[in-house]
Amino acid sequence: MSLVAALAAGCAGGQRRGRLRSPLTPREIAERVIPSMVLIRVPGGLGSGFTVGADGRIATNLHVIGAARNATVKLADGREFSRVEVLALDARHDLALLRVPTSGLKALPLGDSATVRPGDHVVAIGHPLGLGNTVSDGLVSAVRELDASLTVLQVSAPISPGSSGGPLLNERGEVIGVSTAISAQGQNLNFGIPIGYLKPLLARAGARGTPIGGQRSALTSGRRRGSVPHHPLTLLDGCPEADQLQIVRTIAHAVEIGAPLCNDGNREACFRIYQAAALELDRGLATCAGPRRALLEGVDRAARAEDFDQKGWLMRDAFDGLVDVIERMLGQ
Repeated sequence: MSLVAALAAGCAGGQRRGRLRSPLTPREIAERVIPSMVLIRVPGGLGSGFTVGADGRIATNLHVIGAARNATVKLADGREFSRVEVLALDARHDLALLRVPTSGLKALPLGDSATVRPGDHVVAIGHPLGLGNTVSDGLVSAVRELDASLTVLQVSAPISPGSSGGPLLNERGEVIGVSTAISAQGQNLNFGIPIGYLKPLLARAGARGTPIGGQRSALTSGRRRGSVPHHPLTLLDGCPEADQLQIVRTIAHAVEIGAPLCNDGNREACFRIYQAAALELDRGLATCAGPRRALLEGVDRAARAEDFDQKGWLMRDAFDGLVDVIERMLGQ
């Protein structure tokens, strides 16, 4: 049986057994889940995560680690790890699979997000502003298909900054989503990335990972860093948090695709991918004048460079500068 099939069979079996039991209360769910919660600290910010493997595997949002060069993971039992590996990333769905060097962790059971419907009870657990293991509950307000490849769960359970990356749980204590806090047009909208997007990430994750920072520095392997702009926070004036998170996701996706090409010597292809991502963001960020300006300045500098190696570097510097200011803003 393949790993994907085994996961699916395990989730289906858990669901059948769950229907024979009375729904768990939020208190009972919290008692079961809190031992599997983790706090993730990165320079300028923090977020939540939860264990999905006894071998130290941890799920969280990609934007929680962003382009950080280092991170610290604190387990529920108080142990802290600064050696953190990135096993797999999914920029499109804002997911990251990490691992810390330990074993014997309690993995949370994964549910079936395809069966979730508006009105279902949901419990969210996270670390808002670093305040440990905060529990909130509510309903699934809507299941929203943003496009053909992205569906999200809108929930009424409050999800504050710092709780992103934590689990959304059904009344059987199964994880049905990964929390993402988004604020748009003055309204706090709380979403979860369906757990169905995490299962393929678990299936394809290799046995070996990349030390955290690799998702940021793959392009720079063997090279001295260029000049990364240090933008003031005012660069983000008028740019909603939802758009800031989209910038981080788009940049992470471009680097995930482009950096291996660059490392294999195909620097023109790498640059073209970075350039296309910057121009795509420029077209889609109507209210984010500062980030658009920073990206277009990077495109302009790269256009004047002599070779594609330099062009890729200059685009990456523009990306890193923009991710850095967003990390500082979200970490306030």
